[in-house]
Amino acid sequence: MKKALSLVLALALTVAALAGCSGKPGGASAKTPEELTKLYTDAITANGGENVEYNPVVSEIKEDDDSALLLEFLGLKAEDMAAFGISMSLMNIKAYVVAAIMPAEGKADTVKQALQTYKETQMASFEMYLADQYDIAKNAKLDTLEDGTVLLVMCEDQDTVYDAIAKDIQAG
Repeated sequence: MKKALSLVLALALTVAALAGCSGKPGGASAKTPEELTKLYTDAITANGGENVEYNPVVSEIKEDDDSALLLEFLGLKAEDMAAFGISMSLMNIKAYVVAAIMPAEGKADTVKQALQTYKETQMASFEMYLADQYDIAKNAKLDTLEDGTVLLVMCEDQDTVYDAIAKDIQAG
């Protein structure tokens, strides 16, 4: 009886210890920011469609180019993000952005709200201007993946693009 009880307790402790090693709490990614940046860049480049050719993925902010404008347009700050990959049209004739962002600690709501606000702004911009671009903005997909990545896809065929990018990110 004592052996059986000892065995059950040992098994329970082993399971508890292994559960503690299962990764970061809350589904946060166990990858480094550098690994996430490469993953996001590769997933968007491979699946973002023809717009990526004209709007390459930005994954770092440089003072001497338009990369800082991307964050300003999206309503984000560098400190809101641990890692990111963004392909975005800066021209006001195209509703196009694909953004994969790992929020910094405690910034998940900030990131998601900023992207939701951007989506709503794009809808308002195109509502009376370009009906086809309004539809693209309206149908944009914004969600949080299991690993904590916030993914916004605003482009033609957004469901297919979203699913392909999400699959690549989750496959890691």
